[in-house]
Amino acid sequence: MANEIWTIKRCLEWTKEYLAERGEEHPRLSAEWLLCAATGLARIDLYMRMDETLNAAQLETMHAAVVRRAKGEPLQYITGSTQFRMIDVTCAPGVLIPRPETEMLVEEVLNYLDAEVLSPEAAARQRVELPWNDEVEQARKAEAALADERATAERRAANLTAADEAALGSDVLGSRAYAEELADREAEEAAAQAAEAEAAEAAESELDEYGIAIEGAGQETASAQDAAAPAPAEPRTARVLEVGCGTGCISLSLAWERRGHVTCTATDIEPRAIDLATKNRDALGLTADEVAFSLTNLVSSIPHDEWGTFDVLVSNPPYIPTDVMRSLPHEVKDFEPDLALEGGADGLDIFRRLLNAAPYMLRAGGLFACELYEGALDAAAELCRQAGLSDVRIVHDLTDRPRIVRAIVTEPKQRQ
Repeated sequence: MANEIWTIKRCLEWTKEYLAERGEEHPRLSAEWLLCAATGLARIDLYMRMDETLNAAQLETMHAAVVRRAKGEPLQYITGSTQFRMIDVTCAPGVLIPRPETEMLVEEVLNYLDAEVLSPEAAARQRVELPWNDEVEQARKAEAALADERATAERRAANLTAADEAALGSDVLGSRAYAEELADREAEEAAAQAAEAEAAEAAESELDEYGIAIEGAGQETASAQDAAAPAPAEPRTARVLEVGCGTGCISLSLAWERRGHVTCTATDIEPRAIDLATKNRDALGLTADEVAFSLTNLVSSIPHDEWGTFDVLVSNPPYIPTDVMRSLPHEVKDFEPDLALEGGADGLDIFRRLLNAAPYMLRAGGLFACELYEGALDAAAELCRQAGLSDVRIVHDLTDRPRIVRAIVTEPKQRQ
């Protein structure tokens, strides 16, 4: 293979046919991904440079990648990365690959934070229904019509003589009279505004006994006014706790998309996950103050003085029921870690433990949100209600399958 001339076009077509013969569901797309990883080109660049010849190193990389893919290994492990919302995420064997459904989990958290934590007043205005909108629109139209009427009256008054007015009748006379009255009113308003401005200027410039303005007097007055005025409230930083971070895609997306407004604490029991998530954080230029990763079992490492301080507890825990594990696709079952997939008989083993922890971790009004197996959402929602959480909702994914349960902690618990 290395002794032949292999252009991008030839390699693309050969890889597509090779993978299709071995049951690849999307052979051309897989071939494009592998070629992009081997050459460092974007997909669109492949088609702009079809006649370009691959060098020996690119051919060797491509050959190894095709062999791995033919055995069913996930593309994300072979290429070493995937895209998740607005960020690129490095992937590696031993750590769960991010899914599109999890992007929706991030969206749910962001919607909550925007509405209830970061800018609750603005969000409330967006949510309020305004039954008087028609009345407001009618008032606006009436005001515009009145402005037009005034303009027309002024034009008529300026262009018509008394004889013209007498000939045209009382409507024009009324218009001219109205225009003159309007002009007088505007002149009075202008005079009043000028008087107010002079008074304000005089107040700012304190005079001495000779009628000379004292320097700095106006500044002192302004300073006193500034001191009397309450300082604007500092915008609050939202605090998010993620359990089972994997690649870190959830916490990193939250911190990246609301940088400066959200900080995250993320845990995982798998050392490879913590190492990979840390590398992904560093690649984005985020700091440990923005996203802190901790190797621990669920919430065990969270200091007790931080209990009850989080706005959100979010998780994509292991949730595949044990019986369903056997029917998972080959590339998931044989390559991705069972520890990040299996959730017990009903898929809710870890969820129950998170639900128990939520009232201790979250403040009053905090959000508890989990991605779960589609057949377990009704049971999970009922568990949330039994635990005393409120506003329990089930969110469907892009294929209209139940995928996320979210609820609000109304009565936080204190540790004994």
